[in-house]
Amino acid sequence: MKLLYDARYIRTDFHDGISRYSTELGKALAKITDVTFLIFDPAQIQFLPKKATFEYIHAPTSPLEPFTAHILNKFEPDVVFSPMQTMGTIGRDYKLILTSHDMIYYRHSTPPNNIHGLLRLGWRLYHLTYIPQRLTLNAADIVTTVSSTVQREFEHAKLTKRPIVVIPNAPQTFHTHKVIHLDAPKNLIYMGSFMPYKNVELLIKGMEWLPGRTLHLLSKIAPARRKALTKLIPKGADVRFHGGVTDDAYEALLADNAVLVSASFDEGYGLPIAEALAMGVPAVISNIPIFHEVAAGGALYFDPMNPKQFTDRIKELDDKETLQQLIKIGKEHIATFTWDASARTLLSTIHSLL
Repeated sequence: MKLLYDARYIRTDFHDGISRYSTELGKALAKITDVTFLIFDPAQIQFLPKKATFEYIHAPTSPLEPFTAHILNKFEPDVVFSPMQTMGTIGRDYKLILTSHDMIYYRHSTPPNNIHGLLRLGWRLYHLTYIPQRLTLNAADIVTTVSSTVQREFEHAKLTKRPIVVIPNAPQTFHTHKVIHLDAPKNLIYMGSFMPYKNVELLIKGMEWLPGRTLHLLSKIAPARRKALTKLIPKGADVRFHGGVTDDAYEALLADNAVLVSASFDEGYGLPIAEALAMGVPAVISNIPIFHEVAAGGALYFDPMNPKQFTDRIKELDDKETLQQLIKIGKEHIATFTWDASARTLLSTIHSLL
């Protein structure tokens, strides 16, 4: 079997959700079967498994993308897997698995910050109706997604006629820093973008009722967005913009008497929550279905429209018994999500096509 794995979505500056998914799932899959990775940038090689086999093709944002199938036919693959759904499919001579991560942008139409110019217009037009997505996904043999919650959304919207298989996200494994909980968590950690649906405004407003604690906003942020959020910081509240952190710094902050927080209205999975729980760090997060799938009983939940309820949940962790029970349940639950398990599910899905 010749399997091509689309690794072109791996970022070389810092991982976003799709980049990390591409990287970790690819590494786990390469441990159990032969894989040829597709890349467009030599800098992506460092994120592939050691001694990985790879081929160069164009970037996924290239004008050549609609004609990708003609290019891949030359490699004579049996199966191609892509962690996204935008790969050109016309004229393909192989089995194809495409991935769609969520339906967020049908509900929140602002494109990601790394999409510019005409691509932003195209993005908005694409998400005005389900028709382009249906045409794209129906051009595959199987569609995968990252959670059962999203799978149900796809089925409800009749987004594809193809079988939908869940290949879950999973937390990365941290090794260096030992988690410390001296007393009630003092550091509130937010890892994620600053898109409007992420609702970071609520976290900032809630700091009015949390004196003596610090809200750490870890991700890179555009200057204009930072200026707007800074204006919302309550007088005397400790809110720190880190502007992007390394994995080691991220781990160190989580380990330091911390709680992971998110007030998001919408998610496809919630990888930072999974990473925190795996470390033994509690989570206080918005009451949305996907977060219950990811964290189950390992988190406290609040109404994402209610900043006071958010702060009340944080204060519940002042009780040591509540804190320890939450950590125990969270670690046990998140242990069911691993990249090795996801890779086995993907390989079984690949074999089903052959």
